[in-house]
Amino acid sequence: MASTRDGGPLTPAVLHILLVLSTQDRHGYGIMKQVESDSRGKVKMGPGTLYGSIRRMTEAGLIRESDKKIDPNLDDERRVYYGITALGQQTLAAELQRYRQVVAVAHERSLIPKAMGI
Repeated sequence: MASTRDGGPLTPAVLHILLVLSTQDRHGYGIMKQVESDSRGKVKMGPGTLYGSIRRMTEAGLIRESDKKIDPNLDDERRVYYGITALGQQTLAAELQRYRQVVAVAHERSLIPKAMGI
C-alpha cells in the first residue's frame, strides 16, 4: 500500500475497502461481499488480501476496529467490525480526486467511448 504521507495511489484492494467502509462499519466477510457487489462481481477479494490490507490500513491509521455491532443478537461475537477514520476519509477523497483528473484527461483526448456514459 502506498504511504498516506506521500500521497501516492492506493492499491485496488485498499481503495475498495475504503469505499465499502465509507458508508458504514462492517466485518471482514461483509467487506468482501460488498466489494464483490460494488464491482458487479469483477473483484473478488480473498481472505489473505482482505486481512493483509486491513492490517496495513489499521497500522497506517486509515481504518480502526469498531465497537459497533449491527445486531448483537444476530451477530457472531467473534466478528470484528472496522470503520473508516478521518485520515481514511481524506485519503479516499484524495484518491477519488486523482481518478477524476485521470478521467478528465481521457475525456479531453476522446479516449472514452460515448456509449460508456462516463
